[in-house]
Amino acid sequence: MTDQSLARRNIAVLTAAQALGAASPPIIVSLGGLVGQQLSRDPALVTLPVSLFNLGLALGTLPAAFVMRRYGRRSGYLFGASFGITAGLVAALGIVSASFLLFCIGTFTAGFYSAYVQSYRFAAADGAEGALKAKAISWVMIGGLAAAVIGPQLVIWTRDAFPSTPFAGSFLSQAVLATLAIPVLMLLRTERPVAGGPRPDTGRPLAQILMSPRYMLAVAAGVVSYGLMTFVMTAAPIAMVGHGHSVDDAALGIQWHVLAMFGPSFVTGYLMARFGKERVTAVGLLLIAVSGAVALSGLQIFHFWLSLMLLGVGWNFGFIGATAMITDCHTPEERGKAQGANDFLVFGTVAAASFFSGSLLHASGWQTINWLIFPAVALILVPLVWKAARRAPAIAS
Repeated sequence: MTDQSLARRNIAVLTAAQALGAASPPIIVSLGGLVGQQLSRDPALVTLPVSLFNLGLALGTLPAAFVMRRYGRRSGYLFGASFGITAGLVAALGIVSASFLLFCIGTFTAGFYSAYVQSYRFAAADGAEGALKAKAISWVMIGGLAAAVIGPQLVIWTRDAFPSTPFAGSFLSQAVLATLAIPVLMLLRTERPVAGGPRPDTGRPLAQILMSPRYMLAVAAGVVSYGLMTFVMTAAPIAMVGHGHSVDDAALGIQWHVLAMFGPSFVTGYLMARFGKERVTAVGLLLIAVSGAVALSGLQIFHFWLSLMLLGVGWNFGFIGATAMITDCHTPEERGKAQGANDFLVFGTVAAASFFSGSLLHASGWQTINWLIFPAVALILVPLVWKAARRAPAIAS
């Protein structure tokens, strides 16, 4: 099997694993705040379970990078799936026992699983070359299309599976999804770890990589794209229900949002190859700003759903573009630390945004959350457009 045929095989495996692994976050986002309302007496803490999921994701990125570097991608991903199984069981137990603390531990643990799932996009690009590298990232993200249906539909199908304890069945389904991912991940074929420990570090020091202007811009674009998406998405289900819409409407809103997050992946790789990563990322940030404008224009279900869909498409272009920019900023020897640092910075910010979102929604409302989108987008859009403009002659030629 040639290197590129092996890369394509791994892309197919990772796409299937992505469909299962990426189905868990929509369950947490759709129901975390609603379960929080049931179990917590403090209204300011209702989104804490979702925020803790994002915190677990942030804290899990660097250990996940170490485990994969030490033991290989496949072994790391199988280990990560065990967190997914544990998380679903603990969260369901928290609901059954009416323990807000236990439920929060479950969602926090789910974040560790997602730390591994988030790196599937990098694993797909590892063995790819040329145009296949950028396309590999977007192809794996297509697995999120299936996740966009699986996660929210599981919420609708299983939330009343146990009538005396609503939503417990939905979190048990998380454990089932992680279990199903194990035989899929067994099919992954990656390079074996070096006997006796990780490879010698022959690349640049991490501090030097972090100070690279190109790397800094790529990280910042990923931080803003993912941070704003999480900031708004965390609050959206609570805001929808709070403004008179049903739980099913909220779950379907998240489903449309996640479909919009991953649907454009069919063309994102082509667009990056044709117009450049920076331009695609800039368009993504602009779409996130447009989503905020739509959310501010009304409180009907149409406004919520349309703004969430625009937010999803903006995230796709912004985050996948930023991820592809990261792959241009390091050598193969620097891959582990550069990618791990990027994910730590991105998801650390995402966790902070999620915590801030819940308290801000309670204190100031849905409109304030959406007004804050615009300055954050402007902060990154200016240097990104400038860098994209410098690439224009090369694209034209």
